[in-house]
This record gives sequence, C-alpha cells and structure tokens, in this order.
Amino acid sequence: MPPISSSYSGCRKLVKELEIESGTRIIELLVPLCFRSSCQRVRPGNTNFGSGALAEAAILGYGASNMGKMRTAKFKIGQVVRHRLFPFRGVIFDIDPEFNNTEEWYQSIPAEVRPRKDQPFYHLLAENAESEYIAYVSEQNLLPDNSGEPIRHPQVAEIFEQDEKGAYRPRNSMLN
Repeated sequence: MPPISSSYSGCRKLVKELEIESGTRIIELLVPLCFRSSCQRVRPGNTNFGSGALAEAAILGYGASNMGKMRTAKFKIGQVVRHRLFPFRGVIFDIDPEFNNTEEWYQSIPAEVRPRKDQPFYHLLAENAESEYIAYVSEQNLLPDNSGEPIRHPQVAEIFEQDEKGAYRPRNSMLN
C-alpha cells in the first residue's frame, strides 16, 4: 500500500462533513494520483457512484479553500473522455472539485501545459496505444470522446457495466 499523503486527514474531515450533511456513508477508493506512470489497481469496494455523492461533492465544490462556492463539473462519472493535447482517453471513475495531488506531481507537468489548480480534476481508467493506466487530468485538458469505441482498461469491468447504448454505468455491486 502506498503511503497516504499528509492531506489525507483534511480529506477525511471533509468526507465526514459530507457524510453528516448528506446522510450517506462514503467509502473511499484509494488510488494513486499519477500523470502517466505505473499505478496500482483501484481497490474493489463499495462506493457512492449510484447516489452521485462523488459527483455531488465536485458540483458543490467541497474543499477547505472553496466552502460555499458553487462549482459545476463539466463531465460525469462513467463518461468517456480524451485528452486535449496528448493521445489518450479513458472513462471517469472519480472527480475532485479542485486539484488534490502533491506539489511535486504538479511541478512535474511541463510549465507550458500545466493546468490551473482551481478547477475539477478527474480520475480516469485511461489508455493509449501502448498501455492502460490511471490518469489524473484537469477539466481544461479533457474533451468528450464520441468515438463509441470501448475502453480496454482491465478494471473497467470491475467498476462499470455498459448499457445497451454502450454508455458506462457503475455496477450495482458498487452501490451503497
């Protein structure tokens, strides 16, 4: 298990506040946040995908620095997107209302393409021509992928099922 960042305790407090406000039990997905590197698997478990708690947190802008501000996530969990600059695509499995990774990770992005921190960031089960991985991408760098091609990431089937139109929906076994 990778070490948990120092911001974890602050996140736990916000999750508890959201649980109290919403009356919904939130189980976290522990996923390393990476740009393009080898990553561990998403740990299977219960999530609040079905109730929309993760998306709701992104929409409401939960976070110490923006309590009270309304923020609308442009994309939703289960949506297939592609990167605006780099040749990869993926399906969204979680949303952060604003940047929530390390400064080291942020600074590793070339300055000319480094995104703003004050926008939603998306966790993707991603793929490019060579491999599958977890990606963490700013909203400004994502576009809808309307190719209709399925995502080949091996964990897609663990988290999502496809409906008759090919759209990804969280599995019922993943719902609270």
